[in-house]
Amino acid sequence: MKLAIFLPNWVGDAVMATPALRAIRDHYPNADILGIMRPAIADTLQGLDVIDRVVLHESRGKVAERTDLSVIRQLQAEHCDLGVLLPNSWRSAWMAWRGGIRRRVGFQRDGRGILLSDALTLKSRTVPHPVMDEYLRLATHLGCQSLPHTTELAVSEADRAALNAFWTRQSSALRLRGVVCLNTGAAFGPAKNWPRASFAELARRIVDQLHHTVLIVCGPAERENVRVIVREAGRPEVLSLANEPLSIGLTKAAIRESRLLVTTDSGPRQFAQPFQVPVITLFGPTHIAWSDTHYDQAVHLSETVPCGPCQKRDCPLGHHRCMTDLSVERVFANVKRVLKPRALPLRVA
Repeated sequence: MKLAIFLPNWVGDAVMATPALRAIRDHYPNADILGIMRPAIADTLQGLDVIDRVVLHESRGKVAERTDLSVIRQLQAEHCDLGVLLPNSWRSAWMAWRGGIRRRVGFQRDGRGILLSDALTLKSRTVPHPVMDEYLRLATHLGCQSLPHTTELAVSEADRAALNAFWTRQSSALRLRGVVCLNTGAAFGPAKNWPRASFAELARRIVDQLHHTVLIVCGPAERENVRVIVREAGRPEVLSLANEPLSIGLTKAAIRESRLLVTTDSGPRQFAQPFQVPVITLFGPTHIAWSDTHYDQAVHLSETVPCGPCQKRDCPLGHHRCMTDLSVERVFANVKRVLKPRALPLRVA
């Protein structure tokens, strides 16, 4: 049997899809499973055994082999028996249909049900509910019996080596102090950002009062913002990966080794659960329930404001209070509470 699974486009959503991917893998242990995904998603899922082969797709990319029509031709040549559509886009349904996939399972939305053989009813688009549970509903429809709620990720030897090389260039004492990772970016949009000054003050308090090293992870577009936070923190124990050859794998390796992740509601937030790292997430315009993964070591912090959560990329009112009103004092109090009982040995990547 040959399956094609269309993966979500966002890194965090892809991690939340791993329980469904595991359920499908277990239900079809001998199937040849193709994953249609963006390069960033391939990097995120690298090392997992839930997908046998990757078909890279970039709808707006310049690589000819990754365009819609190229992927459709690849699917036509594969003669897939079953397609599972995790994203709710019209494009994924059209590609599965044009690709000749015999059975196409996904959620009915925006009229795309005509392109699906199995069109499930999507839950409310206005009442927040976990996306992970929706992915598992698709697996249930296929007959999957094992439905885990634990997300999965892996770290490659190359990524471990890259992180070790970074630490080798630092003072050995910094790593031994124990590391708290900060993830300050938000690819979704600026409305999710916590003020740089707040991150800098939080980093200083973690160093001065809790005697941990702070390592800030980032993506390519966030380098300068992170450099500013490091300068404003003004402590040699506050470091960043901004000058490193950045990759999703390096971020995974750094978070896996850390004792705590403090993060905005962005993709790397979901890297904590697979490695059993406690995580404090700072929520602003997004509702917590959409990305809840039932993780017992997760702390969700948000401020109640009359206008939120608005789900907007930019603050429509211009004041951004849902994030600016979230105080350093409140975040730091939770950092202390999470770290206090954790006298754990260092887990070197």
